Amino acid sequence: MGAYTDEHARKGLDAPLPPIECWANQFPNYRITIRIPEFTSVCPLTEQPDFGTVTITYVPRDRCLELKSLKLYMHAYRQLGIFYENAINRILRDVVAACDPVECTVTGDFTPRGGISSLVEATYQAAHRPA
Repeated sequence: MGAYTDEHARKGLDAPLPPIECWANQFPNYRITIRIPEFTSVCPLTEQPDFGTVTITYVPRDRCLELKSLKLYMHAYRQLGIFYENAINRILRDVVAACDPVECTVTGDFTPRGGISSLVEATYQAAHRPA
């Protein structure tokens, strides 16, 4: 195993992934929580799999995430070399780009490796404007 490089750190951040589709939201001021308990990605250096539960919690504005397209998007990570810290931030970036929520938090609860587990959380808060 070699040393981690800046190339490893950036790997997967701009890889093409399936689009996340949305549908028109009908109600204001509520929260949606989506739990993906079988998230898998690949370490960009060791190519060993990383496993965890990803939770997306958001307050929709005009659009809600369509779950089948989200499932296909999440499954694309199974073969993607990306640090799980970057995966959580990329998922947040892509969810925000897809549905422009009022707020969104993406949490990754990753299974232990070598006796160490990680909980990664990334949060987005829209500039203040009515929902």
